Amino acid sequence: MASHGSSFSSFRAYVRALSQTPTRLARRAVSVSTSYEEMSRVRAVSGSDMRKTLRWYDLIGLGIGGMVGAGVFVTTGRASRLYAGPAVVLSYAIAGLCSLLSAFCYTEFAVDMPVAGGAFSYLRVTFGEFAAFITGANLVMDYVMSNAAVSRGFTAYLGTAIGVSTAKWRLTVPSLPDGFNEIDFAAVAVVLIITVVICYSTRESSMVNLVLTALHVIFIAFVIVMGFWRGKWENFTEPGRPDSPSGFFPYGVSGVFHGAAMVYLSYIGYDAVSTMAEEVRNPVKDIPIGVSGSVIVVTVFYCLMAASMCKLLPYDMMEEEAPFSAAFKGRSDGWGWVSNVIGVGASFGILTSLLVAMLGQARYMCVIGRSSVVPPWFARVHPDTFTPVNASAFLGILTAAIALFTDLNVLLNLVSIGTLFVFYMVANAVIYRRYVVSGTTNPWPTMSFLSALSFTSLMFTLIWKFMPTGRAKIGMLCACGVIAIAILNIFHYMVPQARKPEFWGVPLMPWIPSVSVFLNVFLLGSLDRPSYIRFGYFSAFAVLVYVFYSVHASFDAEGNGSLNQKSGEICLESKDKADQNLGV
Repeated sequence: MASHGSSFSSFRAYVRALSQTPTRLARRAVSVSTSYEEMSRVRAVSGSDMRKTLRWYDLIGLGIGGMVGAGVFVTTGRASRLYAGPAVVLSYAIAGLCSLLSAFCYTEFAVDMPVAGGAFSYLRVTFGEFAAFITGANLVMDYVMSNAAVSRGFTAYLGTAIGVSTAKWRLTVPSLPDGFNEIDFAAVAVVLIITVVICYSTRESSMVNLVLTALHVIFIAFVIVMGFWRGKWENFTEPGRPDSPSGFFPYGVSGVFHGAAMVYLSYIGYDAVSTMAEEVRNPVKDIPIGVSGSVIVVTVFYCLMAASMCKLLPYDMMEEEAPFSAAFKGRSDGWGWVSNVIGVGASFGILTSLLVAMLGQARYMCVIGRSSVVPPWFARVHPDTFTPVNASAFLGILTAAIALFTDLNVLLNLVSIGTLFVFYMVANAVIYRRYVVSGTTNPWPTMSFLSALSFTSLMFTLIWKFMPTGRAKIGMLCACGVIAIAILNIFHYMVPQARKPEFWGVPLMPWIPSVSVFLNVFLLGSLDRPSYIRFGYFSAFAVLVYVFYSVHASFDAEGNGSLNQKSGEICLESKDKADQNLGV
């Protein structure tokens, strides 16, 4: 496209662009957009518009379909067996609370700015292009990795449903390193089939999801009933092996939070719902019900299913990849058939979660392409299907390639840390946007508050994780809590809000997003060292891509009028509200 001509038209032009990198970084990295720009000029890069066909019940269906299946059927076994034990029920409740608080933050942005970019667009109008790009890159990575993990979980449950062991579905290659040496062709096939479906039509994809989700909810009820009916209450406190820790908290309270950080993958589906905002008929009404409602319903499902699983089997006897169906496998008391039924139900759930997540990842990539920080080829919306076909196909193939050989355990930790990071950024962004208006409000009081809140949350987390148990630890944790509350009160009473949401806003501002910030930092601290190493490598790679490609591409787009360098004028915001009212 012409937007890339000046910097990428020749090798000499690119070298000249690289020599100007510091200047371009200073100009573009903190450049912000507005809601009006995101919903007009930036969206026009896609050519055709996405068709507005979704209602609140579609969003709830997409939310349930996107979340139930990915988490509870894939991560429960590993989180319970390795970290939380029977207290995995509390892990799901904590992760659900954290997700609901984050969902409020997402909803305020999505109602005010109903575009497909989700967190990428929200950060672009608050913290600028660089922060949005790093977050967007991590989001796309989250989706690709989680979809690859879930597709491999589909293989395990499908094998259970038809009575074929997982080992027979996968080809082991001894020459490859551990974690990357089991080739899974079934996972590749299901990813590619879903890619074709989502390229065809969003409305039809939603109808397929509603049907599969309805069937899946029936299976969920069946799993819960069977678990509570056939299970034993002593399994909540007694392990299956004498050498395993006993009690409801076999690995302590820290294990519960470690488990919560791991099962957070289960809630990534509501983020995908927010990316459908551009295709919602009435964003003001439908988005709050769809996003928050789906998180509440799914949290109840997760806690009940985790409790039924723990009642059915001691935590140390659970299978890591397919715990629910494995609990009934090989039983001689006439209940072995339940394993096959659960395998079928889990397969439905995993298909819906894949469908919704792959819808979400394509729309993220589409909007990132609109901003020119990746090639605008990704932004194209097909004039016949009204879907981002290019982004859908590219990410579908990439997901299939990763699912082919990457082990589930390698994928889950990387996804959890990326998801927590993105939710942390969105919680900060919603506070910043309420208290700062570009060009008219001094941003430093708000930035100072956000920095102090994050620092205090980090200190609390480090003390919790590394300091030995005792009175000194309790005292320091209480001190951090008092300091955080004091900082929050001072900010609340000293700094007035610069803007009020016209349609829907996070209640109890700034308390709810501040608690979300704290919980996300705390859960980040529960993850292991390899997760941070992988996250660091990927973020460093994203920074290199931004410095050597994205900043120059967006600089070119600014030069030809596709993007603004700075936009924060009140008139544009007013025009945005007027246009949104007309759209609603």
